[in-house]
Amino acid sequence: MAFSEEQLLLWLAAFIWPMIRIGAFMASSPVISSRQTPVMFRLSLLLVLTWLVMPLVPPPAPVEVFSSEAFLMVLQQILIGVAMGFVLQMVFGALIFGGQVMAYSMGLGFASMMDPQNGVQVPVVSQFYLILATLGFLVLDVHLILIELLIESFHTFPVAVDGISRNGMKEIIGWGSRMFSGGLLMALPVMAALLLVNLGMGIIGRAAPQLNIFAVGFPISMLIGFLLIWITLPNVMNIFEDFMAEGLSLIRHILFIGG
Repeated sequence: MAFSEEQLLLWLAAFIWPMIRIGAFMASSPVISSRQTPVMFRLSLLLVLTWLVMPLVPPPAPVEVFSSEAFLMVLQQILIGVAMGFVLQMVFGALIFGGQVMAYSMGLGFASMMDPQNGVQVPVVSQFYLILATLGFLVLDVHLILIELLIESFHTFPVAVDGISRNGMKEIIGWGSRMFSGGLLMALPVMAALLLVNLGMGIIGRAAPQLNIFAVGFPISMLIGFLLIWITLPNVMNIFEDFMAEGLSLIRHILFIGG
């Protein structure tokens, strides 16, 4: 059985082009790109997904391997994959930002832990919310929804030089501001309540100067902060779920999937 060089290049291209987009998506999406996920598992998942997606992907246009057109096609595949993962990263970033604001408000800004998602130190409150968000991400099957959107993207954006439009990129960049607004919305009840507590401590300090307000106010702020986190936890998770649904809707809108 003999194979020509052209046939081998076509078979290789049918595997390489989807793998580039899927790899860019996995490198930028939350949970999957976490440092806690073993590299061997991510590599195996990349190869398995590419092998399963190959029969479903429209055949790419034949191009020269070392040409400007092939280089632009590689950039487009990376851009599409990174854009899909970046939107969901902003959702997790909003939760981390909200946890940081809460931690600083209750005096826990110095208590930090390593964030397995991004490899940086974040306050323990953010780490707590991040663990809950990861569990919610998996329980709600968001990872399966993302894989479905990724497969559909090969039909809306076939492997070619063209890809996401400028308007689509502007929407993604503009949606990045939702990270801060969503984080503040999650932390606002705790911030407002702790502000009232600090005002009360200031009044007590003025009324009783002999009282060491720093020795008394710090543990009270922490205890009330933990109580408020427990009370507002269902509301924060509901906001996170709505924010996640909004991010998935944006991805569908950018890819023109489902309206």
